[in-house]
Amino acid sequence: MIWRSHISAVTGSVCLLVIAFSTTVALAQTSPSEPEGEVLIERLRQGGLVIFFRHADTTGMSCDRLYRIGQRLGQRNISENGKIQSRQIGAALTELEIPIQYPVLAGPVFRARDTAELAFGERSVEVIDGLLADDYAGGHGVSWVIREHRRLFVIPPKPDMNRILVGHRTPAIIALSGQVNQSEFPEGAAIIMLPQDSAVEVLGVISFVPPPNSTVDRC
Repeated sequence: MIWRSHISAVTGSVCLLVIAFSTTVALAQTSPSEPEGEVLIERLRQGGLVIFFRHADTTGMSCDRLYRIGQRLGQRNISENGKIQSRQIGAALTELEIPIQYPVLAGPVFRARDTAELAFGERSVEVIDGLLADDYAGGHGVSWVIREHRRLFVIPPKPDMNRILVGHRTPAIIALSGQVNQSEFPEGAAIIMLPQDSAVEVLGVISFVPPPNSTVDRC
């Protein structure tokens, strides 16, 4: 099954906030069963890449209300389908024989943290502020969050391994300067990046398992 929609340019307020890595045209999403996905999987097996996962499905869950780190009530959490999706993501990477560098890094907002811990195991996850959602930036400020995403994206993994980050859509899209369109980055999808000195090349966007909801969420 093909999970792909038409590519469109990033517009509106996001464009005003862009911190440029490059001006590459936004990429379409793919899956492991498509030719583009098969190429990405083979490249991932070689290691040397950064995998940025958006948190898993939140369909039907309440939107954020309190924006307090560590307080689950008031945060938009992953749904029951999102919990299943998270476990399937971890299983898919194992089945596809993709080498992973541990610990996996995840943001402290529960929907990112839960996704990582369900996919890769709680003991294999390190929670860091650098992968905060933009609206949880608090005293750090949104600019700091974007700078941290950019910094994390260009850190190379150990030889023959892949670094995994789990976070949120908006900071990643802003940091990557429109190389990824929000409509091509559903919950649970991953951006595959090649770090190159102080820059990063986006190789593709892939959903390792079918997203329960492939539309853009309302929150």
